[in-house]
Amino acid sequence: MANRSYLYSADSMPTEDDIPQSIRCVSQHNWAVPLAHKLLTGYGTTIVPSMIWSPRIGIAADYDRGATLLRNVLKAVGQGLEEDDEFVQCVEKTASHLERQRAAYFVLETGEMISLSDEDPVAAVQRLVSADIPAAVAQAEAAVLGENDEWLASVRAGWQEHLGSFYSSALYYSFPE
Repeated sequence: MANRSYLYSADSMPTEDDIPQSIRCVSQHNWAVPLAHKLLTGYGTTIVPSMIWSPRIGIAADYDRGATLLRNVLKAVGQGLEEDDEFVQCVEKTASHLERQRAAYFVLETGEMISLSDEDPVAAVQRLVSADIPAAVAQAEAAVLGENDEWLASVRAGWQEHLGSFYSSALYYSFPE
């Protein structure tokens, strides 16, 4: 069994008392919180109660701004991968799925991933929100502006690892409609 990070969309953020009424599955990624999930949750990022696990280890963020950043990064990464059919299909599938699952917020569930280390889960999520996600967004924004070619080249070289998540309307942890 693989440990995964899970990404959902919802029209409200989870609270201590309730989870959103309509939760749409967006993506899951095995063995990592990939760059794509970090970029998608890069704006208006806040820690919220998890919809799956007990600790307060969920991450919510602005859907539209995150989706726009990922689309811009995919476009920049794609310059040089125009002939890579697998990458082209990944971009098309990602873009169409993000459009179908559009909501007000992304909700990232990282419980399986952060449980792999000895770090306190709450501290691990705090680090993601305060350091890892903002650093990824800063690198991506600079790359989109043409100011970070080295980072862009490294993402391009390992695009499957960074951007090739499983996008589907049904994930390992799905919520009833």
